[in-house]
Amino acid sequence: MPVTDFLERNAKLYRDEVALVGLNPDEKDTRRISWKESDLIQPTSFTPFRREITWGVFEEKANRAANMLLGRGIKKGDKVAILMYNCLEWLPIYFGILKTGAIAVPFNFRYDSDEILYCVELAEVDAIIFGSQFISRMEVIADKVAKGRLMIYVGDNCPAFAESYMELVSDCSSQKPDIPLTDDDLAAIYFSSGTTGFPKAILHKHRSLMQAAEMEQKHHATGRKDTFLCIPPLYHTGAKFHWMGSLVAGSKAVLLKGTRPETILKTVSDERCTIVWLLVPWAQDILDALDRGDLKLSDYHLERWRLMHIGAQPVPPSLIKRWKEYFPNHDYDTNYGLSESTGPGCVHLGMENTHKVGAIGVPGYRWECKIVDENGQAVKNGDVGELCVKGPGVMECYYNDPKATAEVLKDGWLYTGDMAMVDEDGFIFLVDRKKDVIVSGGENIYPVQIEDFLRRYDKIKDCAVIGLPDRRLGEKTAAIVEIKEGMQCTAEELEDFCLELPRYKRPKEIIFQEIPRNATGKIEKPKLRKMFGADMLVAQENKG
Repeated sequence: MPVTDFLERNAKLYRDEVALVGLNPDEKDTRRISWKESDLIQPTSFTPFRREITWGVFEEKANRAANMLLGRGIKKGDKVAILMYNCLEWLPIYFGILKTGAIAVPFNFRYDSDEILYCVELAEVDAIIFGSQFISRMEVIADKVAKGRLMIYVGDNCPAFAESYMELVSDCSSQKPDIPLTDDDLAAIYFSSGTTGFPKAILHKHRSLMQAAEMEQKHHATGRKDTFLCIPPLYHTGAKFHWMGSLVAGSKAVLLKGTRPETILKTVSDERCTIVWLLVPWAQDILDALDRGDLKLSDYHLERWRLMHIGAQPVPPSLIKRWKEYFPNHDYDTNYGLSESTGPGCVHLGMENTHKVGAIGVPGYRWECKIVDENGQAVKNGDVGELCVKGPGVMECYYNDPKATAEVLKDGWLYTGDMAMVDEDGFIFLVDRKKDVIVSGGENIYPVQIEDFLRRYDKIKDCAVIGLPDRRLGEKTAAIVEIKEGMQCTAEELEDFCLELPRYKRPKEIIFQEIPRNATGKIEKPKLRKMFGADMLVAQENKG
């Protein structure tokens, strides 16, 4: 069963109920559109942009997109890229692509022109649908992209090198296209985050999408009365598949543009959100604003908010402890996953297991896990090894890259590249990325453990630990530290704080620097290593 069946079911059962709300508090609405998309409400000069569509309109939009693509020659197995910011057109276009039997290929909106072209060619894209914010980037590569490909533009003032999406769909049927789909049909290509190099194209079947959707609904008990707040970009598997819990439940979701603490709390309050997925930096910002008194919980209606969950990166236990002090009635969950495993949830803590905060959890719905040594043999509890997962959400392959595929897919198991351990109760603890492990003087040092420790210091907003070249030790541990707004901190006081750590784990260098994170909240350690590692190595060679 493809996930498109859920959309069709919702359109029949809940046709006039709100499915999606698009909200941008920083953009003023020039017109206010109701769910019928025909009733115009005169806005005031202070009206923020807010649109909503029902399940019925969602289904009709998806069908029009599908019929438009079919009419332009797209067929089953072709690949259609989406390069757009979150908006109310994003998901209908995504589902429209799926309804044609084509493969949906979401692009990271941070890609520059060269990266867009690289991904277009890697995934052998047949069409690209892009938004107004990407005109200049697309214009640079238009001649190369346009060779044998459709270029479709969503927005006003269509550029000469593309076709207008709105004009193309205006006369298309809103009826479901007659394209049979099965779990074994190819569905989507997602790109790895690129934190370890150029992104890889990750191919999934419809089976993976269904697994992710049903798992999300089960893990978080998403029901008809829930409202999910979605802030991260929809191109990312995390955002999209967390939203699919709402798709399975037939409940409302809010697509919010903006990550300021006051924006998030006001949206939860105004839209009566019940489930919120946050990235670590956003949760940290909310807590810091509350600590400073910039925000007061009494100013908001937050009584319906029942669950805060976090994923996409290791979560400091100290953050959750602070969160529960402000929100003692919240359920909490953390979700682990990769785009290769259809996003979050192949391992999850579980709302009933907050006593195990610090663990990433246990195998998710329909998933198996094991931790192995360098020879692929299972390690005993308490020992560190590589986390491997197996289940119906594992990718088919890295598209057009059999060598890379063979390195991570072995006998149905996905080798994640993450180092982990299992405790005596069967809970999995993430230790670090395999490629991020620092080998200093023959000792393996796991940066996440040091980062968790440093975040306990009340002046630290964010931190990242990396290895820098060292002639004697091979690598030395360096802590990149970002201090909270309005606070002062010295390297000496952090060195004193770190005396609690074993000597070999203490940072040998402390650097005060803003921590770079990508759109999904992951620390961009290759960027930090490039910023500091190469310079250090050159300096040492010059001294020698």
